[in-house]
Amino acid sequence: MQSYVLHRIRIFITCLYIIVHECGLMWSKVVENLKGYPERLSVARVLIENGLRVETGKIYCNDIEIPPIRVSRVAKVDRRTVTETVKAIEKNSELRVIFKHLRSAGHSLKEIAKYLDLGVVEITPVNARIPGILAKSASLMAEKNISIRQAIVDDPELSPEPKLTLIVEKKIPGELIPKFLKVEGVAKVSVY
Repeated sequence: MQSYVLHRIRIFITCLYIIVHECGLMWSKVVENLKGYPERLSVARVLIENGLRVETGKIYCNDIEIPPIRVSRVAKVDRRTVTETVKAIEKNSELRVIFKHLRSAGHSLKEIAKYLDLGVVEITPVNARIPGILAKSASLMAEKNISIRQAIVDDPELSPEPKLTLIVEKKIPGELIPKFLKVEGVAKVSVY
């Protein structure tokens, strides 16, 4: 049973690594294509962070159309800048492919975990590019027979202080905190 769980964790981690790696490459392409336009870059960041796609001159969260004024408020730019950013994205073949296929990653249980009697551990790495933090943290949970409901990993290219957040089926036992801190690359651990 435990080897099956560890196998599933390895598959999950491999998929997550690919997603995070691709996001880093994606952001580099966005920066390269929008350099010289810091306000447009700000709009692009908001779109990516929220999984908002651009298609036919409009912005969508999955299938819900988002008015440019809403994005402009979050990006702290003028509404026209959002409109110009959308046009620039659609004119550029590299950006068009990226933004046309963006989707929201879905809901996060972090803010409602305490109401659902779920546990939350937030792990801040020394360097988010150190491999194995997610794998070893997930293994610690598996050893205690605690099921992970969600794993949220901030993209180090987009977040100034990226974190790994694990939402689990029950409160985190205090004895796990020192074990998390022993994981190579972990700087800080917060439990909610």
